[in-house]
Amino acid sequence: MKYVMKSFNRKSLSPVHTFLSSTEAADIMGDQRSPDEKFQLITRNLQEVLGEERLKEILKERELKVYWGTATTGKPHVAYFVPMSKIADFLKAGCEVTILFADLHAYLDNMKAPWELLELRVQYYEQIIKAMLESIGVPLDKLRFVKGTDYQLSREYTLDVYRLSSMVTEHDAKKAGAEVVKQVEHPLLSGLLYPGLQALDEEYLKVDAQFGGVDQRKIFTLAEKYLPSLGYTKRIHMMNPMVPGLTGGKMSSSEEESKIDLLDKNQEVKKKLKKAFCEPGNVENNGVMSFVKHVLFPLHSEFIIKRDPKWGGDKVYTDYEEVERDFAAEQIHPGDLKASVELALNKLLDPIRKKFEMPALKKLTASAYPEPSKNKGGAKGNPKQTADEEEVIPSRLDIRVGKVISVEKHPDADSLYLEKIDVGEEQPRTVVSGLVAYLSQEQLQDRLVVLLCNLKPQKMRGIESQAMLLCASIEEEPRKVEPLDPPEGSAPGDRVYVEGYESGKPDDELKPKKTVFEKLQVCEFYIFVLKHSCLNLILGCMFICLIFSGGSEDHRRVFCTMERAKSDDQTWTDHL
Repeated sequence: MKYVMKSFNRKSLSPVHTFLSSTEAADIMGDQRSPDEKFQLITRNLQEVLGEERLKEILKERELKVYWGTATTGKPHVAYFVPMSKIADFLKAGCEVTILFADLHAYLDNMKAPWELLELRVQYYEQIIKAMLESIGVPLDKLRFVKGTDYQLSREYTLDVYRLSSMVTEHDAKKAGAEVVKQVEHPLLSGLLYPGLQALDEEYLKVDAQFGGVDQRKIFTLAEKYLPSLGYTKRIHMMNPMVPGLTGGKMSSSEEESKIDLLDKNQEVKKKLKKAFCEPGNVENNGVMSFVKHVLFPLHSEFIIKRDPKWGGDKVYTDYEEVERDFAAEQIHPGDLKASVELALNKLLDPIRKKFEMPALKKLTASAYPEPSKNKGGAKGNPKQTADEEEVIPSRLDIRVGKVISVEKHPDADSLYLEKIDVGEEQPRTVVSGLVAYLSQEQLQDRLVVLLCNLKPQKMRGIESQAMLLCASIEEEPRKVEPLDPPEGSAPGDRVYVEGYESGKPDDELKPKKTVFEKLQVCEFYIFVLKHSCLNLILGCMFICLIFSGGSEDHRRVFCTMERAKSDDQTWTDHL
């Protein structure tokens, strides 16, 4: 198969890189689908569509022309399979799809990509995205790749930038880029230009619709507001939901712990998935579940949970909602889910990794993303430049004693409790925990518990949880789960410390990008209650005392952290 490079201009737009595939079946290109069937395929799994009626009108007359753009900054990661699988849907529906490598945007966004690296990164993006599409079997005869600077530096486009800048207010430009452009205290003018350029791309690529993440909605609405003022047609905008990263927040190229790189080896995939946030019964902010929903199901129309026969054996799911229901009901164990996703993900990554074993592509990767210098300036003459807030130390965790004031069932999740817990503040905190299957409401009511209080609040089934209730568990039949018990004499608000780190001040909020809590668990230490003998002590464990700020002297050291048990029938977890 050969790929032909051509140039283009606005009036006669020809693809920079046209992929001509071998003969594809006519039915998967949309020729045999009705307009309604195409509409359903185009819009499935999208979070929002602006301009649905216009979309339906176009599909009755001809094929839709749509583009997806990506700024060539950090290395693409597995979350890119989400737009790739959606692009597969567009092509199956007969759409003409353009992929824009927005190299100029990458430079304008706070210079995330240095000018001298832009061309190399465009080449890397072309090769890696091509490999991704090939790995999922996407038909390519209606797909084209375009580089932004091939038309964004033209006289006509530049004049339109000036025309647009005379209409768009600073407030609107800043608001439009708030979720996409890197936000800094003193923003550069380039970041204010970014949203306007993305709006103009719709006209210069001659498309009917733009596709992107819901984080770009404000840019899309800016385009709808201002393009007609230039005499250009308002376009359709289609938005994917944002897929959570492995740590629960947005998956980002700049957060190593939140993502799986497309070239990560099998063992690296296993390690990252093992540490991924995947709370039993919690489908909110769960990157593992989102990957199943937005990548594996659209590509394969099924998902197989692989597990030992003694836990029920393999199960084939042909409906994502059934997977979600079973996980929420804790009929799917997080370990089995992760292992099954690992298997499916490695099948997608294998052909990509194999392709990038070629010497030329290895050289391209190293050139486009050189290793950072070990002797970067800034630390010179200041060996202690890394402040305590940048060190991963236990004193950054705000662990406190709390008292459960009230407990009730979550209105939208049978496996979750909704608790009000006094942690020594003016108002009690709302905490959502997956303890319904293990403890009655009476067992929790008025109980003293231990909580991690400075994680970023997360919504769980629509209700924000403001702390994490710490528990210990044993994976056996039946599974045993029990909250950690403070010693007698403890009071709500008492701090809990790791011995040797009593003097440190906890962060006001643990930033998801810093992954402090996740890194402190990297050796798989798990909290364990000594005073309850029902959770038996295992030989060979490593102990580190946790110290309470309150309570009698005899009961101050009642916790320890312990290494995960290595036996097959016992598994320890730190929280629910």
